[in-house]
Amino acid sequence: MTSDELKQRTKTFALRVIRLVENLLNNMIGKVLGNQLIRSATSVGANYRAACRSRSKQEFVSRIKVVEEEADESLFWLELIMEKNIFKLEKINGLIKEADELTAIFTSTNKTAKVNFLNQRSKIKNQKSC
Repeated sequence: MTSDELKQRTKTFALRVIRLVENLLNNMIGKVLGNQLIRSATSVGANYRAACRSRSKQEFVSRIKVVEEEADESLFWLELIMEKNIFKLEKINGLIKEADELTAIFTSTNKTAKVNFLNQRSKIKNQKSC
C-alpha cells in the first residue's frame, strides 16, 4: 500500500467514525464516547500525514508511534460502544475491523522503521570509528 493510499484510507476511516458519532445518543455517555472516538480516529490520519512529512527517520519513528497509539485507542472506544450495545454489531463491526487493521499496519510500520533507524545509526557509528 502506498503512502497516498494509506492517507486516503485513514481519512476514510475518520469520515466513517464521524458518521457513526453523529448517530450516538445526545446524552453524557454518547458525548464522552463520541468525543474521545472522534479525537483518536481523526488523529490517526492527521498524524500519519505529519509522519509522511518527517524531516528525519527518528522523527518518522516517533510520529508513527503516535499513529499506532491513536489507532489502538480508536479501537478501544469502538469496542466500548459495541460492548455497551449502543449500535448493532453489523453497524459497527466494519469500523472495529478497520481500526484493528490500521493498528496492525502502524505497529508493523513502527517496528520496521525502528529497525531501519537503528541499523542506519549503527552503520554511521561504524563508519566514524574507522
